[in-house]
Amino acid sequence: MAEYERSRTMAAEPEQVFDQASDVGQLDAWLPAALHVRAEEPPAVTVHEDHRDHDTAAVLRAEGDQMRIEWGTREQGGYAGWLQVAGIGSGASEVTVHLSFFDAGHDPGEQRVCDALDRSLRRLEERVRTRGDDPAG
Repeated sequence: MAEYERSRTMAAEPEQVFDQASDVGQLDAWLPAALHVRAEEPPAVTVHEDHRDHDTAAVLRAEGDQMRIEWGTREQGGYAGWLQVAGIGSGASEVTVHLSFFDAGHDPGEQRVCDALDRSLRRLEERVRTRGDDPAG
């Protein structure tokens, strides 16, 4: 089993960050570019991976009271992950994302995973910043 974790501080209230991170219809805006999530009957989702041209049945649960999102494969048990948003005061938040790969065949390797997590957190931060600047939300 391989596990990876990255964190990023964002200049936004935790509720603002969580709202953007947990919007299933907008996950493509900040997830790695090769992953696409399609909502099914909650909590079911389908994840399409471009590089493998493959769909995977998964689950995604967002717990607003805990500011936490959890996900994982439904049938194969290949991977799971979570994203946690925590307020750190002065209108800032820390966002931590954690991935666990239970099947070596799903693990793309430490460098690729950490780079993808860092890019995703930057994209989420940019999305939160631009949505925060937009009066329409």
